[in-house]
Amino acid sequence: MQPLHPYTIRPEYSTSVAYFSMEFAMHQALKIYSGGLGFLAGSHMRSAFDLQQNMIGIGILWSYGYYDQARDEDRNLKVEFRRKRYYFLEDLNTTVTVTINGKPVQVKAFLVPGKLFGTAPLILLTTDIPENDYLSRTITHKLYDANNETRIAQEIVLGIGGAKVLEQINHPVDIYHMNEGHALPMVFELYSRYRNLDELKRRVVFTTHTPERAGNEEHNIHLLHRMGFFNGLSLEEVRSITGIQGEQFSLTVGALTTAKIANGVSKIHGEVANQMWFNIENRCEIISITNAQNKKYWTDKGLLRAVEEAKDFELEARKKHLKRLLFIEVANQTGKMFDPEVLTIVWARRFAEYKRPRLLEYDFARFAKLITDANYPIQIIWAGKPYPFDSQAVNFFNELNYMSREYKNVAVLVGYELNLSMMLKKGADIWLNTPRMTREASGTSGMTAAMNGAIHLSMPDGWHPEFCREGINAFTIPAQQPGLSNEEQDHLDNANLMELLENKVIPLYYDDPKQWVEMMKNAIHDIAPTFDSGRMAHEYYEKMYNK
Repeated sequence: MQPLHPYTIRPEYSTSVAYFSMEFAMHQALKIYSGGLGFLAGSHMRSAFDLQQNMIGIGILWSYGYYDQARDEDRNLKVEFRRKRYYFLEDLNTTVTVTINGKPVQVKAFLVPGKLFGTAPLILLTTDIPENDYLSRTITHKLYDANNETRIAQEIVLGIGGAKVLEQINHPVDIYHMNEGHALPMVFELYSRYRNLDELKRRVVFTTHTPERAGNEEHNIHLLHRMGFFNGLSLEEVRSITGIQGEQFSLTVGALTTAKIANGVSKIHGEVANQMWFNIENRCEIISITNAQNKKYWTDKGLLRAVEEAKDFELEARKKHLKRLLFIEVANQTGKMFDPEVLTIVWARRFAEYKRPRLLEYDFARFAKLITDANYPIQIIWAGKPYPFDSQAVNFFNELNYMSREYKNVAVLVGYELNLSMMLKKGADIWLNTPRMTREASGTSGMTAAMNGAIHLSMPDGWHPEFCREGINAFTIPAQQPGLSNEEQDHLDNANLMELLENKVIPLYYDDPKQWVEMMKNAIHDIAPTFDSGRMAHEYYEKMYNK
């Protein structure tokens, strides 16, 4: 078989790495991602290409993607599942068999060539082929399927199927990297080869992204065993390898006890992860490698050139042009004509309760006063995909959408994928991030916004404290003392956010435009190289793969 990499591997990156992830955001046309985890994986793959690293991605070819976000006749959120077809994938002519629920399931492999999108090569797995019965074909239909057993089957396909495909195509692998715990069945496939825990650990590293126990996936251990998650190992062997003795099996704990090293995705998250899992016996060390995004892909070249040439008037003009491009999409979706001269605040990310999409309008009377102030006008855009079967998150989206009908300067957009995300980040003046403290592992969307001169206004969580120089390149919403109820925390965080907007952020934009431009330039300067994924991709080799 021909080498998969379209470049000569650099010697310092010669260790062969297989990077397993449930989602990859590589290109708008390849809809196999839901949000931040995929955006992170996509940037990692781009930087692996840029640095000529010996990395290959392993993912799943989702027949229906995550879902298509549309509107119903009342303009509320409509979830649509439409089959995707990709004629640019290469057939690897490779099929392997995995056992799910005691039944053989065929897994076929396709390749996203590295040159296609300027990434490390990506192998995508599918069960949606004629060789399988209908139920087996549905395993790879929908990313994060709502059915519990289907989710487990997906993880078996990713972990065991991915490891078997790499073996069948004779692709040598030194390190297997699990980006989250979804690929954990892979370690049981490897253990069946080596029959030695130390030999297994030498080859496995793990990245955890979820700083709360409830978000770390667990299943009944007997269900996992019956379905083939442990690749035919006895429960006694599984308990011996992982140290998990109870009825509930945590994928995160299983990964921490079978990897040689793990990492959180920001300095804060590394600390939180160590606190969360401190009592797990025989777990590996958890370090921190802060997430990053690929500057070459995400940054507008015109903005960058204006900063490099110290031409403030060009920077301002380019930013207004990018705002106009975004506002064409706003008008197209909502019929509202936004003004590029007006301060524009964007909240755009996955809709989830802990991210608090509605914090800005928590005190609605104060919010209404803010958005109707003729002296200091603002425009607000919300966008993001709720999990389609999370009724609370869908309701958040629809309630914001309903509220926005009353205001010509408030818009809620659908279709939050790579292209819209890019447009929003380039067109935003303020990128708003409002998670509950310690609940946001990293929050990388603000990095790509800052790359495009959007000022990050955030809770001091995730990557933000590592970047922020208060009032110089970003703004911080003061954190409250821990131990408050959610209602108390929301009340105080909203009050601090509004105080910041009313008395500092909005007046600065209108009353001191030169200082605002300085903040834009500082944000663009300060974001790289620390938060460019080239740094991150190098650190993984230095601190984890070659350890």
